[in-house]
Amino acid sequence: MGKILIAEQIERYARDGVVHPVRVLDEAAARDYRAKFEAFETEYPEYMTTTKRQKLYLVLRWMNDLVRLPKVLDAVEDVLGPDLMCWQCGWFNKEAHDPGFVSWHQDGNYWGLSSHEVLTAWLALSPATVASGAMRMIPGSQDWPPTSHSDTFDENNLLSRGQVMDQEIDLGKAIDVEVMPGEISLHHVNVAHASAPNTTDDRRIALAIRYVTPRVHQVTDVPDSAMLVRGEDKHGNFELETPPVADFDPAAVALHDRVTGTRQGFIYKDAVQRPDLRA
Repeated sequence: MGKILIAEQIERYARDGVVHPVRVLDEAAARDYRAKFEAFETEYPEYMTTTKRQKLYLVLRWMNDLVRLPKVLDAVEDVLGPDLMCWQCGWFNKEAHDPGFVSWHQDGNYWGLSSHEVLTAWLALSPATVASGAMRMIPGSQDWPPTSHSDTFDENNLLSRGQVMDQEIDLGKAIDVEVMPGEISLHHVNVAHASAPNTTDDRRIALAIRYVTPRVHQVTDVPDSAMLVRGEDKHGNFELETPPVADFDPAAVALHDRVTGTRQGFIYKDAVQRPDLRA
């Protein structure tokens, strides 16, 4: 038994690279966080563009609370161990009846991280069902040999580069990763996943939180940063980020601007175009 995952779930993650659903918030709390997010995006639309929408825990106290939710960290600890860093987070939203989709890809292909001690806790704030465009994954694909990806920069693709795996996917082996508001899925950095458009009348709202162990480091020559959220950092591989003392504290805004700008150096490494160059 782990802190929150049972033995079967821990074994499933090790075998399949994904486990779901895991409840981390009750429905009322999930509704409250959804309301906070929707109020924020309405008031600050400039923070919902390109890499600026990442790492919002650096400028918003309630976002810092989200990436530190005890039950989320308990579940991540059950897989990665007691020393945890939040490396990144970003919103993956699909509007009602919107053509937005995510192509088949493996995150580890373009993050520039040194090991696979990396996972995503994908938190739903609205129903993520097959109809609303829930993720689909290929169990066990985290063990595939390295697979190249091609950039498409498709305007409807929610990925940073519209990247697509250069490999035929056997859809018969895919599973639907459905989660309800207040539930998470956990998935390995290299598990192949994708999602279809939202065909429902409600938005699909989800926060993808990326956690690493302090042993991980950035293998490109681009500086990288992360926030220690549990345990100790005995390695010093990342610049340590600090929580905001208040929403939009000037020092926090400056840090967020700097580190999200720097991140483009490895996320778009070798890309033929970047967000500021897109039409």
